[in-house]
Amino acid sequence: MHGKREWTLKRNCSITPHQLLAAYGALCAASLTVAGFFTWHGGWFVLCFAVLELAAVGFAFVLCARHATDRERIALDDQWLLIELIDADHARQYRLDAHATRIDPPSAHHQLITVREHGTRIEIGRFLTIMKRHQFALELRSALMAR
Repeated sequence: MHGKREWTLKRNCSITPHQLLAAYGALCAASLTVAGFFTWHGGWFVLCFAVLELAAVGFAFVLCARHATDRERIALDDQWLLIELIDADHARQYRLDAHATRIDPPSAHHQLITVREHGTRIEIGRFLTIMKRHQFALELRSALMAR
């Protein structure tokens, strides 16, 4: 028994969805206060632009918050390589035979790590830098060969 190895690769988010909501609330308050002042003094078009601006920023914040928990989880035991890919609301799981699985490091600058097993092809490493992708591919390949 070699034991179980596990890796979690995730997005580097510097702000939580709750903090993002608080920042958006503060932005709305400030922008609508300024727009309200100008609207009160006859510049009603400023309010229109403020609402459009806040809608666009709100849309961008929703997209950011939606992908804050994206991740790739790779688990290896004596028999199986389990790969779990989570992207917003979509989760996919793959269970591969650890003895038949092959790892291909990225061959070009922006490519991902390719995991292959009997016709199944999965790309991982989207949250790693180029250098870290190569290091992780070698680490995963070594862990598979040690089985």
